[in-house]
Amino acid sequence: MSIVEDAKQAMQGLMQGAIGKAVALAPDNWVPGGVPDPLIRHQHGHIGKPVSRIDGPLKVAGQARFAAEFPIDNMVYAALVHSTIAKGRIVRIDTAAAEGATGVDVVMTHENAPRLKPPPVFMSSNKAAGGDNLPVMQDAEVRWNGEPVAVVLAETQEQADHAASLVSVTYEAQDALFGFSEAIARGTKAGLFMGAPLHDEKGDAEAALAKSAVKVDVHFTTPRHNHNAIELHGVTAAWEGETLRLHDASQLVAHTAWSIAEMFGLKEEQVLVTSPFVGGGFGGKCLWQHQILAAAAAKLAGRPVRLALSREAVYRVVGGRSLTEQRVALGASREGKFGALIHTGTTAKTTGNVMPEPFIMPARSAYASESFLLDVQAVELDMLANTFMRAPGEAVGTFALECAIDELAETLGIDPIELRLSNEPTVDPISGLPFSARHIDEAWKMGAEKFGWERRNATPRSERDGEWLVGTGCAAATYPYYRMPGGAARITLAADGTATVDIAAHEMGMGTSTAQTQIAAERLALPLDAICFNYGDSTLPGIVLAGGSQQTASIGASLIAAHRALVEELIKLAGNDSPLAGLKPDEIASRDAGLCKQGEDERYESYASILGRAQRDAITVEASASQPMETMHWSMHSHGAMFAEVRVNAITGEIRVTRFLGSFDCGRIMNAKTAASQFRGGIIMGLGLALMEEAQFDERSGRIMNPSLAEYHVPVHMDVPEIEVIWTDIADPHTPMGARGVGEIGITGTAAAIANAVYNAAGKRVRDLPITLDKLL
Repeated sequence: MSIVEDAKQAMQGLMQGAIGKAVALAPDNWVPGGVPDPLIRHQHGHIGKPVSRIDGPLKVAGQARFAAEFPIDNMVYAALVHSTIAKGRIVRIDTAAAEGATGVDVVMTHENAPRLKPPPVFMSSNKAAGGDNLPVMQDAEVRWNGEPVAVVLAETQEQADHAASLVSVTYEAQDALFGFSEAIARGTKAGLFMGAPLHDEKGDAEAALAKSAVKVDVHFTTPRHNHNAIELHGVTAAWEGETLRLHDASQLVAHTAWSIAEMFGLKEEQVLVTSPFVGGGFGGKCLWQHQILAAAAAKLAGRPVRLALSREAVYRVVGGRSLTEQRVALGASREGKFGALIHTGTTAKTTGNVMPEPFIMPARSAYASESFLLDVQAVELDMLANTFMRAPGEAVGTFALECAIDELAETLGIDPIELRLSNEPTVDPISGLPFSARHIDEAWKMGAEKFGWERRNATPRSERDGEWLVGTGCAAATYPYYRMPGGAARITLAADGTATVDIAAHEMGMGTSTAQTQIAAERLALPLDAICFNYGDSTLPGIVLAGGSQQTASIGASLIAAHRALVEELIKLAGNDSPLAGLKPDEIASRDAGLCKQGEDERYESYASILGRAQRDAITVEASASQPMETMHWSMHSHGAMFAEVRVNAITGEIRVTRFLGSFDCGRIMNAKTAASQFRGGIIMGLGLALMEEAQFDERSGRIMNPSLAEYHVPVHMDVPEIEVIWTDIADPHTPMGARGVGEIGITGTAAAIANAVYNAAGKRVRDLPITLDKLL
C-alpha cells in the first residue's frame, strides 16, 4: 500500500470508529425557500437536545490524530529560519554549518527551492485559500519581519531546531513603513471587503448630526490580535510520484488542494488534503506559507516532511486581526430616535492581502436611523498579512458602536435596552431588504429578566462591596448569515441498513460531525450508529469553508439535496411491485429505515426490500445545494443581547468579570450542548478581547514583541466567570433547518458589555482596548 493510501485509510478508520456514540437529533423539515419538506415527517423530538460529540471519546483517549501526528515512514522534521528585518533583500545566506550538523538531510532556501507560482489570495476565486499573494521562498526579497527564509530538514525535530540556529543570513535592509499614524498621514485608500466597498451613505449624516438635539461623537481604538488556537499549526506532507498528500490543520481542505495545485502546476486531483481533527481555527487555519514550504521541501528532499510551527512561529507566519481607529457619532431626538448614525475609521493591512478589518458591518443592520455614514479606510504597512479572526469586523465594530450607544443612553437619561429597542429597524436600514427573521427584542426581554437588569443602578460608582466597585452593562451582538456557494454531498445507502455520507466539511471542535450525523440519521430514518459521516478530505464532494458561521447550515442544505435525490432514485428502483408505486417524491416520507406515503404509514417499504428486489447491494447519489435565489431577497443575521457584571478594585484598578449572560436569537438550535459551548467560547474570547489581548507591534522594527502565551495574555480559568447562555430557538423560515450561525456571534458585543459595565462600576469610560487597570487609575 502506498504512503498516501495508508495515511488516508488510517484517517478514515479513525473517523468510522467515532460513529455511534450519541443520541439522534432531528432537524427541522426545511427545503430552500422555507417550504416544509415532505420527505421528513416522522421526527423524534430530539431537535435542540444536548447531544455529546461523537468524536469526544477519541479525543479524550488520545486516539484522534491531528495534522502533526500522522506517522509516515522515512519522514524528516522541519524547522524554519525567520527573517529579522521587515523589508529588504538577502545578500548572503550561509547554510554550510547547518548542513553539516548531525541528522540534517537538506536545507532549503530561495536558492534551491522548487519554482512555484504565488499563492492565489483568498477570494480571488471561489477556491483560493492564500492569506496573501506573496511569492513563497522564490527570491531574495524580504517582505515582513518573521518571513521564512530557510527550511531545515533533519531526522528529529531537535536536530532540525538546532541546525536552524546555525543558518547565517546577511541582509540589506530597506526603509519600511510600520507606523499606523504615519501611514494615515501619508494617505488612506478605500477599504474593500469580499470585493465590495466598505462604504455606505444614506442622507447627509454629518448635517443631521449637527442639527440633532442630543449627540455623542467619540473615538475608539482596538489593537492587533493574534491567533492562539490550542493546536499549533502543523502539516505532514508526502509526495508519491506527482501526487501530493497533505495532512493539514485546515478549515478549507478543498480550497487548499486547489490553491497548492495552482502553485505547483498540478491538476487539482493531484493534491489530496485531509484534516480530520483541528484543535481550533477561528480564521487562522487557512493556507499560509508553512503548508507550501512543507510541500516544497518534501519535493526537494524526496521524503515526507512534518512541519509544526512553534508558538512563536505562529506569530511570525500566521496573520491575525489588524488594529483599528474608529469614530462613532450618534445624533438623536430627546425621545431617543436616531437621526444620524456615523461609523467611520481606519485599519491597517498589507499590499498582498484583501482583508481590511470591516468594522462597520454591525452598523449596516443593527439600528434604524434617518441618515447613515459608514466608511472604512485602509493603510498598508510592511508587516505580516492580517486575516480573518473570529467575527472579523463585528468583534471590534460592536465594541465601538455599542459603547457609543451606552453613552448616548446616559446623555438622554434612557435605559440602554429601551434606547436600543426604540431604534429597532423594520427592514434592513441600508439595503432596504426585509429581515428573514429578527427576534432580538425577544432576546433582550429574556436576557434582561434572567440577568436581573431591573435591579441595576444606572448611577456610576453607586454600588460597592468593600473595596470593590460593582457595575453592570449590556450590548447588542450581531453577525450576518453568509450564504456560501459550493455545497455538495454524497450519500451511499447499503442494503444492510447502513449509510455513508461524504462531505468535504470540517470539524474544528464545534460539533460538525455530531450534528451532521444526527441530521443524516433523522432524514434517512436510521439509527445513529448506522451512519458513517466522512469529512475533512478534499476528495469528498463540495467546496466547503468552515468560516463565517455558515458551515453547519450550508452542509445541512447539501445533505437535504442529496437525500431528496436519493428518494427519487429509490422510487425508480422500487418499481410497480412496491407499495410506493405511483408516488411522487413530494408524497413520500422517511420512517423506520425505509419510505412510506405521507399519512399512510401502511404504504411502506424498507430500504433493504427496495434494494434487494433491485438486486443492488447499495445505491449512491450526489447532489449540490446551490443557495436558492429567494434567500438573496432577505437580510439575514444572528443576534444577541449581552449582559455583564464586573467588579473594579477602587485601590488597584483590577477588573474582574463576575457574571456574564448571553441571550441569543440564532434561529433553530440544532444541538443545545454544542451550541452552548460555541456561545460560551465566543464570550470567553470576547472577554480576552476586552481585558487583555494585544499583540505588541514594534513600530521601529515591524516585529511582534510578545510572541508567546506568557506575554500575550488570553483568559485562563481564573479569569472566566460563570457564563449563562439562553436562546429564543425561533426558526428562521428562510434558512436550512431554520438555523443561523452560532460560532461567531458570542464574541460580538461582549467587549462593549464589559466596557459599559466597567463604566457603571468605576465611572470612567475606556475607549481603547484592552481595558487594563492602568487606564482606570
